[in-house]
Amino acid sequence: MLAATKQIYLATRKKHDQLFNVYFMRPIAAGVVAVLARTPVTPNQLTLLNLGLFVVSAALLAILPDFQGGLIAVAVLELSYCFDCADGMLARHKKIASKEGHLFDFFTDELKAVLLVGALALRLWQSGGWGIDGQRWPPGSDRFLLAGIAGVIVVASAISLTNFVRRPELTGKETPVEAHYETVETEKPKSLVAQGVGLVMTFLRFLNHYPSHIWLFAIFGRFEVYLWIYVINNALYLGRGWLSLVMRFARS
Repeated sequence: MLAATKQIYLATRKKHDQLFNVYFMRPIAAGVVAVLARTPVTPNQLTLLNLGLFVVSAALLAILPDFQGGLIAVAVLELSYCFDCADGMLARHKKIASKEGHLFDFFTDELKAVLLVGALALRLWQSGGWGIDGQRWPPGSDRFLLAGIAGVIVVASAISLTNFVRRPELTGKETPVEAHYETVETEKPKSLVAQGVGLVMTFLRFLNHYPSHIWLFAIFGRFEVYLWIYVINNALYLGRGWLSLVMRFARS
């Protein structure tokens, strides 16, 4: 089993991936694939399973606002993410990856991002925490609900922007089977400024990849800090994307 797991991991891993995936989650997911490859389970069924588990995780975040509840919710979230990694790996292992499956997987990821922000806002409304102004917001503060509404709008808008700028009509390329970042060819920056910008963008992408680090915020009981980081990061992405669109479409 270990030999099969290693072989599946090496054959189905991605060229560009988060360190959390490379050294932790994908090796585990490879073991899941080694077991499921012998069954009729399909990648799309795994996608549905991980979405269902994420809905459970979001519900737990909202209805169990204490410290232990946060740990339980994040444990379910990481289990969901394990199957999220496994679905694509299973498709690549069985050589049945498709554009439809890739798009379906991305669609469920979009739903999960919005669910996460809404669930955290409901949790913090019940438990209280540090506000974006650096002041302590007490339990029952409507400011967390307003922040949740604003956060959902920001994240949903960022998702819409991503879908728009990746459309074949704009990129001139067909929708790939692989994840978008796997198909984009990037040259190594030559200037110090470009290298610095590249490092900042890599760090921001890491912050947006919540499975890599949300468990740390759960351990320290600081979900509000994570919420502010996640929403601000998406707001920066949204602003950068809109600036690019305005420069492109506002030209005479």
